[in-house]
Amino acid sequence: MSAKFSLNGLRVLVTASTRGIGFYVARGLASWGARVAIVGRSRESLTRAAREIVKASGEEPLALIADMRRREDLERLVDEAWSGLGGLDALVFNVGNVSCEPCYLDQAGYEDWMEAAQLHLIAPGYLTSLLLPRFLEQGRGSLIYLSSVTVKEPMPHFTLADTARAGLVQLAKSLARHYGGRGIRANTILMGSFDTPGARSNIRKLAEMKGVEFEEAWRRWVIELTPMRRVGRPEEIAGLVAFLLSDVSGYINGSTIVIDGAMTGCV
Repeated sequence: MSAKFSLNGLRVLVTASTRGIGFYVARGLASWGARVAIVGRSRESLTRAAREIVKASGEEPLALIADMRRREDLERLVDEAWSGLGGLDALVFNVGNVSCEPCYLDQAGYEDWMEAAQLHLIAPGYLTSLLLPRFLEQGRGSLIYLSSVTVKEPMPHFTLADTARAGLVQLAKSLARHYGGRGIRANTILMGSFDTPGARSNIRKLAEMKGVEFEEAWRRWVIELTPMRRVGRPEEIAGLVAFLLSDVSGYINGSTIVIDGAMTGCV
């Protein structure tokens, strides 16, 4: 077989990567030999994340400041990542929560809907449009969009995000079908519950809304809903992303991959 599992020298831009899922993905990719650009909204968070990545991998990531809600930041991000790494081979799109969430539809205002669209649809779509001509010119490029299983099995307190990011499945499929013959791969990962600061923050807010103690809420709404009786480890997402970026998975294109420990009934 000519294909092998190797990320050595692969140049990857990972957004929202100073904490949580994005950080673990960036750290994992660097540990497997990729050259990584990490993205955050503050120099302090970037410095802390970069230090941890160097400690784990021995490789210094390219650290870039950007706000996913700002057009000029997205444009600058692509230019700086491309220049800083000498080109890019892949984008792993990740983003944080809508500010109001968890919140219900009757609590959502116009600005909340705008933020959901900016974070979960416009940002990944525009980054794709910016990167695609460069990927096509070099004859290769991989895009992975991190999303949630709740786009298939909705949770009412995440309706804003799920409505916006449901389009990522269509985006990946459209890219794969139209540009797959020109070296472009695009896939969507639908994640279940993983033990990250963001997940714990969401459950804590929801528990307060419902008058439930956090530990009980975590047990009832996360642990007991998963047949494996455990929450996912962020390193498991990093492993899946690494596999999808490697040559071993070259025939996987336009796919929607669920990683949730069988928590949901969706297929």
